[in-house]
Amino acid sequence: MTVDGDGTVGGGDHQPPVTTAAATTEMPIPRLSLLPNNEHISDNYEDLELEFTSAILRSIEKYLPMDKLTANREEKAKFMSDILCKYISRGECSKAKRYKNYRERIISNYQPRFRELYKLDPESFLLPTFRKAISENTEESFRRIISEPFPGVFVFEMFQPDFFEKLLAEVENFRTWAHETKLKITRPNKMSKFGVVLDDFGLDIMLTQLMEDFIFPICKVFFPKVCGAMFDSPRGFFIENGEDRDAELGFHVEDSEITLNVCLSKQGEGGEIFFAGTRCKKHMDIDPKPEERFDYCHILGQAILHRGCHVHGARAATTSGRRANMILWCRNSLFREMQTYEKEFRDWCGQCVHEKKEKESQSLAAKRKVKKKKRHEFAKVYIRCLV
Repeated sequence: MTVDGDGTVGGGDHQPPVTTAAATTEMPIPRLSLLPNNEHISDNYEDLELEFTSAILRSIEKYLPMDKLTANREEKAKFMSDILCKYISRGECSKAKRYKNYRERIISNYQPRFRELYKLDPESFLLPTFRKAISENTEESFRRIISEPFPGVFVFEMFQPDFFEKLLAEVENFRTWAHETKLKITRPNKMSKFGVVLDDFGLDIMLTQLMEDFIFPICKVFFPKVCGAMFDSPRGFFIENGEDRDAELGFHVEDSEITLNVCLSKQGEGGEIFFAGTRCKKHMDIDPKPEERFDYCHILGQAILHRGCHVHGARAATTSGRRANMILWCRNSLFREMQTYEKEFRDWCGQCVHEKKEKESQSLAAKRKVKKKKRHEFAKVYIRCLV
């Protein structure tokens, strides 16, 4: 970044400005490290008046260069904010500030029903078989508790029944409080009227620990290309679909590298998830091929894990009933940055792979055609020589 000084030399306005060597200086461009320092514990910035939320700054603090990691909070916050301002508009900053105020109002006034939910207790939250598989941390141990009914879709049980009951009750408690205090709840998406963002009333700390300590090890084995050193910026929310609740979503992808979807409760039949192939942004509207289609029926207590770019939707329930799910988006900022420099064909996009094979096939056919033509011409010349 170049900072220009006032190079006007005294002696009246009629003299042209002169830029001196001292008036123009080169300032270092603020940059983040490519790899995070996972041993570093991020600061809390909630009490500072900033354009960006504490959650955003905490998520990227581990990527600070070494000379900034030991700086005071104000200096670190300014350094990170300067970087973020290069990518985020002022309008988005204002939106982030409104969200910060909204969340502060909730955290300051909402009284949780089950405070034990707000810090992850593996023994009371998670099944022993699941904890054992994670502690062994091998593909073999994961395969013992996880099935893969379709490539890239993993199904397993992880939570104790008591966790479901408490989370459902906590969500209802928050809804009741919001209604009584006339708080307009921020929904997970524009179409939702009943969904709740779990991060907004303090469950983000528990969900981050769940992601880092229990979901990330699984993803390192089954989705190694998108994990990096660690996920960051998780987003957790609760959705409720069915009779007198939100309608099921049609085909969509999610703003995540990996999505965890846990069925908390289910009444009635139907509402299956249908998958339709992984897609990059360029090929979002390409129809799925028969071999890319897969239907999954939610089962109470089961979790599914899949790529956020795996196109999917939900079928309408065939009978009256409801279904409630906890969704956790796991994201990797470095992976997203690297997407900018990715080659033409993405090996995780089904359509990219299809187009690559077609291009290779066409190239091979063209080479064969050229060789055939050359052989034919050689034969003609050879026959003339014999004659």
